[in-house]
Amino acid sequence: MSKLLNEILEFNRSFVTEKKYEPYLTSKFPDKKFVILTCMDTRLLELLPASMNLKNGDVKMIKAAGGVVSTPFGGIMRSIIVAIYELGADEVFVIGHYDCGMSHLNPEATKKKFIERGIKEETLQTLEYSGLHIERWLRGFDDVAESVKNSVNVIKNHPLVPDIPVHGLIIDPATGKLDLVTGD
Repeated sequence: MSKLLNEILEFNRSFVTEKKYEPYLTSKFPDKKFVILTCMDTRLLELLPASMNLKNGDVKMIKAAGGVVSTPFGGIMRSIIVAIYELGADEVFVIGHYDCGMSHLNPEATKKKFIERGIKEETLQTLEYSGLHIERWLRGFDDVAESVKNSVNVIKNHPLVPDIPVHGLIIDPATGKLDLVTGD
């Protein structure tokens, strides 16, 4: 067992025993009836909810690199659709952020890191041969506002998304200031 896993499990035992979970008890349905798609950036973990006056149980939060809907029938879109139809969300917020790592991602450098960490070149070639264009798959974006607009458009025009408001915003990861990109 890794040292980190051991520390987490040890802390968790006392967390449960001392009932420190009680302030977080809520239902699976979002109280404020909306879903947020945002980036997995560590700076947003507490800042984003605080900047929007959200507490545990208020919203469904989906996090992915760049906060991007890259395909209309992938896991991100499925999560949004489940939040709408099964969990009662009736608005969607796509929230990108300034200084996003996806705006600087270099697919070729990432491929080199694969090799350095033990992924064989043959594996990468097999993936390419199978139809996964790694450079395209890993490519980020040049403009966060355009990326947010693109994701909003994918959501709004999805054949399974009802006519609900879909908003696009950008948060400053230093101050929490939200800038509206597009909104209903």
